Amino acid sequence: MGQRAERGGSGILVRRFVRALPALLVVGGVVYDVATPPPFTAVPFFVAAPLIAAPLYTAAATLLVGLFAVLAVLAPHLVTALPEDVPGAAGATEVVTVATVGGLALLINRLVRRSGERLEASRVIAETAQRAVLPVPAERIGGLRVAARYEAAQADAFIGGDLFAVQDTPHGVRLVVGDVRGKGMGAVEAVAVVIGAFREAAEHESSLEAVVQRLERALAREGTRRDGLDAVEGFTTAVVAEIPRGNGLVRIVNRGHPEPLLLDAAGGVAALAPPEAALPLGMGDLGAWPDRAYEVPYPPGATLLFYTDGLTEARDARGTFYDPARWLEGRVFRGPARLLDALVADVRRHTGGGATDDMALLAITRPPRHPHHLP
Repeated sequence: MGQRAERGGSGILVRRFVRALPALLVVGGVVYDVATPPPFTAVPFFVAAPLIAAPLYTAAATLLVGLFAVLAVLAPHLVTALPEDVPGAAGATEVVTVATVGGLALLINRLVRRSGERLEASRVIAETAQRAVLPVPAERIGGLRVAARYEAAQADAFIGGDLFAVQDTPHGVRLVVGDVRGKGMGAVEAVAVVIGAFREAAEHESSLEAVVQRLERALAREGTRRDGLDAVEGFTTAVVAEIPRGNGLVRIVNRGHPEPLLLDAAGGVAALAPPEAALPLGMGDLGAWPDRAYEVPYPPGATLLFYTDGLTEARDARGTFYDPARWLEGRVFRGPARLLDALVADVRRHTGGGATDDMALLAITRPPRHPHHLP
């Protein structure tokens, strides 16, 4: 942790140095001019200053850097005011060069700002689309406490192939957590298909197995509309679960997805591995067998943690994969939201902030027998 903190501090120092670099270049150029004979010129310092300022500063600040650079070229002649120090052809060329580069820096600044505005607009659109396709579930559903997180691998990236949905139905609380192969809009379309099919099936299908089959058929239809590699290799890993009311258990169907974890009220952690492996959704052509839900006790005060492989495939600088069960063992959290906040923070510490895959997390807590003890 100390090494990561040290890297973070070094990063801040580097950013501060880069921000100060235009001013340092102007000052350094003046010192160079004063300390060297007339044949030597500091114009490269003065040219670089506004160019570096352009993508970092505002237009006004970039203009000021350019003006200071031009004044720095003229300064030796303006200070002495001797006839022999009036700028000749070479001096005039230096002034024109620095002034021209300053003008180009202003143009670059404008282009960078315009690109930034477009990027911000795209980010807002992406975020809106993500929230429409993948809405954050309510904090309480069917008497259960719910929390969800979506962590994109890249900063300001909101669209990906990880998905989750929770729904209160006549059959109990049903949920799906999955990971669509691929990225971009194709993955988002598949996410929308899975969630749409799940919400319809969860409400009307009497068994969890029938819900999964509806998802399989929906993805099969979606696959016929895809082109290229996605048409033959498109698939979705998913775990679908059902929490009936009042009987203290959870039913799970796992289609090639990382196994959920059950955290008991005392800090114990158990992996809910399926009795037998199954292919992901959308790969029915490679093999077919009936889905069978397996049941696991879900006592009061326990929390179910569902996640995508972005969690377990997060690696540190040495290439060590993150082990959520090991970190969670012996820890007790006051609610699912605090659990996910702590887990996300620890993953960031583990990777040093350099995750390579998106990560979706869903935690569901069954209230203890004495709910007045909850915060």
